[in-house]
Amino acid sequence: MKIRLLGAVAAIALLAGGPAGHAADYPAKDLQGIIMWGAGGATDTVARAVTPLVESALGQQIVLVNKPGGTGAISTAFVAARPSDGYTLLYGAENPQLHKVLQLSQMDYADFYPVNILAHGVAVIVANNDMPWTSVKDLVADVQKRPGEVKMGSTGPGGLPHVVGSLLKTVIDFPVTAVPFDGEGPGITALLGGHVDFMPAGLSAAAEHIKAGRVKVLAVVNDGEIAALPGVPPITADFEGFGKYLPWGPFYGVFVKRDVPDDAKAKLVAAFKQAASDPKFVDLMVGRGNIMMNIAGTEADEFLGKWQSTTAWVLHEANATKASPAEFGIPKP
Repeated sequence: MKIRLLGAVAAIALLAGGPAGHAADYPAKDLQGIIMWGAGGATDTVARAVTPLVESALGQQIVLVNKPGGTGAISTAFVAARPSDGYTLLYGAENPQLHKVLQLSQMDYADFYPVNILAHGVAVIVANNDMPWTSVKDLVADVQKRPGEVKMGSTGPGGLPHVVGSLLKTVIDFPVTAVPFDGEGPGITALLGGHVDFMPAGLSAAAEHIKAGRVKVLAVVNDGEIAALPGVPPITADFEGFGKYLPWGPFYGVFVKRDVPDDAKAKLVAAFKQAASDPKFVDLMVGRGNIMMNIAGTEADEFLGKWQSTTAWVLHEANATKASPAEFGIPKP
């Protein structure tokens, strides 16, 4: 009787200690970080900069793996298929918020919990140094003179170049040929090699190449100059009509599955908040033209919803979507 009683007590303690043990022990092993885009791109750069700081806060290593493809659909599907234990992180950009209207996936960030929206950035339009253009106006004139001949580096439907190109097409005739790559890093490498002629890209991905003079920057996709690129004109200097879409830009965040236990979420939120507040990380982000956010949970969800609403409906009205945002309950801004 005593043995059975002890066994029952042990069983009850084991069951009761499941969540509590998890809360005490998490993270008890290395984590895996899935980076949505390829090496060298803006998302990859941000992920690899913040992760060492997070590892110090968590006391465990985060093994980073690049898993590009499908404009982010491959990585989101991979993380969604992993156990809901908090050991698989998604380092993502803005792209999944357009997956539904572009018919790339039935998932978006509503299926994930925002551990941290680290920062948002601005886009730039960069060109190969051998091209004769000194402004977006020059680029557009050449594109219109040689329809279909000028090659634009892209990252596929829903990627930053696709969105910027689609927005431009609502303002002007812009018949370029898009050449897709698995991320901004490979796209900019192709630009350096002359395989494409120009590319809209996040400043975070292009900044070092601009500073080194390896590419020329034609404009900032903004309604005014930015401190990180003094003297570089905003796109509205040549095409005032683009101003109705601004401000607009990419963002960078870290996510887990929505049903990960609350204790794991809390520890991740605290670790990433601490890391994103580190002066070294802040200096890196600001130096690349990004605007720090460092938000999580409900505040981050509100930001994600607003970005999705604005961008999805703009693209839909530009005839650049395959389905209406209304089909998915995405409200008009």
